[in-house]
Amino acid sequence: MVCPLLFTQFTLTGSPVAVGYCHCESCRHWSAGPVNAFTLWKPEALTITQGEDAIQTYHKTENTYRKWCSHCGGHVFAEHPGLELVDVFAGVLSDFPFKPEAHVNYQETVLHIHDGLPKYRDFPAEMGGSGETLAE
Repeated sequence: MVCPLLFTQFTLTGSPVAVGYCHCESCRHWSAGPVNAFTLWKPEALTITQGEDAIQTYHKTENTYRKWCSHCGGHVFAEHPGLELVDVFAGVLSDFPFKPEAHVNYQETVLHIHDGLPKYRDFPAEMGGSGETLAE
């Protein structure tokens, strides 16, 4: 997979750890949309192949380092060191077969989606959340 952004390019190897939608206010603001589509990967799966010097960082919290391209302004990925994962935004993956598995932080949703997928109040238990699900 290669990011379609003009200046910053990267490849991903293997399979993502998780794929889905986040409904938290922070992701909504960052993505400028009512929901954010994510793909979570182990950090070693991501290789920057071009424009690494153009990648800028916003240190949102201790667990989120947001990355964007300083040439085009595109949001590229976010490092989550506490989870040992990298969130590569689904919108920058041109040939990735996006097949969401769940919704996270659904307690904060502003857009209810009826798709039959699990709706976690916060996160699945294996990701440090409560594991509690909510109704569609």
